Amino acid sequence: MHHHAYLWTGPKERFDDEALRRPPHPDPPPAGGRPELIERYRQVAAEFRTSDLPPLETAYWLVKPRSLVRGTWDEAKEAAGWLGERLAEYTPRFAAESDRDTARLARLVDAAAERLRSGADVSYGCYLERPSYLTLAVVTCSPNRASPELPCPCA
Repeated sequence: MHHHAYLWTGPKERFDDEALRRPPHPDPPPAGGRPELIERYRQVAAEFRTSDLPPLETAYWLVKPRSLVRGTWDEAKEAAGWLGERLAEYTPRFAAESDRDTARLARLVDAAAERLRSGADVSYGCYLERPSYLTLAVVTCSPNRASPELPCPCA
């Protein structure tokens, strides 16, 4: 088992485009369906795997391009350490004062290490100066507990 890290920052309105953050439905809309639905399905089918947008289900980071992997570790503690470093790096930009609380951030990192050790994934999101958003994720791989069928991006 190992862990891959991902980071995304960008406009909140782009993050809110949930259709591009979920895999396309296995069954496309019927050929005689509404043209806007067919076009939206085509767009999602073409862009989901290649888009840098964070997926709604954390495990789906594994199907994104390998170039989006920010780090890989065998040890949960090291992967959680990466999370802690990124949180510290972005703390001055957090929009909410309560998100900057160092004790709270330390608890998040400790909880992440525990979750990763158990084979679970970790995903955190935070508003930055408006209208930006930050997501950090560490995904357990080989296999992923939530979606064992998903391939390792580094294989």
